[in-house]
Amino acid sequence: MLSLCDQGPWPACPAPFNLADHVLAGGLAAPDKIALAVLGASRAERWSFARLRAAALGTGTGLLEAGLAPGDRVLLRLSNTVDFPLAFLGAVAVGIVPVPVSAALTAGEVARIARTVGPAAMLADPALPCPEDGPRRIGLEALRAMRARPEAAPVKGDPERLAYIVFTSGTSGAPRAVMHAHRAVWARGMMREGWYGLTPRDRLLHAGAFNWTYTLGTGLLDPWAAGAAALIPEAGTAPEALPLLIRRHDATIFAASPGVYRKLLKHWPEDAPAPRLRHGLSAGEKLTAATRTAWEAATGTAVHEAFGMSECSTFISGAPGVPAPPGTLGRPQPGRRVAILGPDAAPVAMGETGTIAVSRRDPGLMLGYLGAKAETEARFSGEWFLTGDLGVMGADGSITCHGRADDLMNAGGVRVAPQEVEAALAAFPGVDALAVTDVALKDQVRVIACFYTARDPIDEKAFSAFAAERLARWKQPRLYVRRTDLPTGPNGKLSRKALRAEWRTSDGQA
Repeated sequence: MLSLCDQGPWPACPAPFNLADHVLAGGLAAPDKIALAVLGASRAERWSFARLRAAALGTGTGLLEAGLAPGDRVLLRLSNTVDFPLAFLGAVAVGIVPVPVSAALTAGEVARIARTVGPAAMLADPALPCPEDGPRRIGLEALRAMRARPEAAPVKGDPERLAYIVFTSGTSGAPRAVMHAHRAVWARGMMREGWYGLTPRDRLLHAGAFNWTYTLGTGLLDPWAAGAAALIPEAGTAPEALPLLIRRHDATIFAASPGVYRKLLKHWPEDAPAPRLRHGLSAGEKLTAATRTAWEAATGTAVHEAFGMSECSTFISGAPGVPAPPGTLGRPQPGRRVAILGPDAAPVAMGETGTIAVSRRDPGLMLGYLGAKAETEARFSGEWFLTGDLGVMGADGSITCHGRADDLMNAGGVRVAPQEVEAALAAFPGVDALAVTDVALKDQVRVIACFYTARDPIDEKAFSAFAAERLARWKQPRLYVRRTDLPTGPNGKLSRKALRAEWRTSDGQA
């Protein structure tokens, strides 16, 4: 059998269509219901569906009155506040193309993005650094005043037209400007069914910042489209506060990156159940078995993992009632067509390693990279969009990920996937979290190093023996380095690149 799983086509996106109109229509049946709560330590800022819709569409009117026109691009240089989703939806509603950027970027990084995007304006929080010679700015005071303007009529049209642009994380190279069509939000219905198990009765608490792509989709747009409530911690909320917020605000679903799970579980009080919590959602990097077990012990619920990328959101996952087989990411979601490809871009035999690919006909797939035709074309081969990640498909369609092809370690001339080694070592007693990568020794010989965190000292000889029982010799780490934490990027993903860089500059280099 070949490594190809076809779950049948997803219903076609209706036409004419508008992404913002679709999202905001989810609450029309219950306009007074809470759509958004921004959670603080002692209070919450609450928005009903009616208020959310009026403010977003009023913002759309205000942007047009400010001289912007359909097709213009605007940078969203906004903090972790409700200003962000209102600006995003208001722009999309009237045909203006929003480009969210992380609040953590420097002025120089924003300037480089502006040169790529060519924005007509920047919606800017004055507290965030901005380039001096950037596009004209519309400040927070003017932006917030737009909420009271008359509601704009959402502009409907071809679902294939450009709706918004996001930037990749850059973990596998230079960040790319990913163009998404209006149909992208319709395609997210596959995620609601094949990952979230989301219903209008849910209250989804997402631990990420508003302007993170994972939060924008999973934490805001998807709950609102389903008529569910979105709960977002206010800026600066520490991971140790999350267990209390989950219980206090009756969250039924919790979503975060694995790094956040690891941190909050260190502070989960004993015998402190969250009675309304149904399950957790994890994406961004591989969830370790130790973190999964700790979550299940603390909450009595499962955590469902998903695999995806900025170019296609998530398309492989476990879900309530359809859990992922142990050690796998899960299965392609309903409506997806996914394969594992060999060097000839044809599906390999079941059980063989190859590149994870999704059909170019997938309605959630990007339109392409802005201003990068050659780079866009390089990601496609025939029917398939090539993710750049390696995986193996089982007979049941479940997929085990072996990491990015360009993240493979090279130790002694043999290429090894770091996720394979990490999965084998994760069950060692006492290890909280770990990551492996190859590092250069002083004589330029590259070896596999295991960086780990642990509450108490670990017998590294026992750790090495544990690895020897589970891994071929060439896959076993030669170095074990205890750390206080593991580095992550702005999006919460583990950064092996940072581990390698810190190793090169450390005094403890072998």
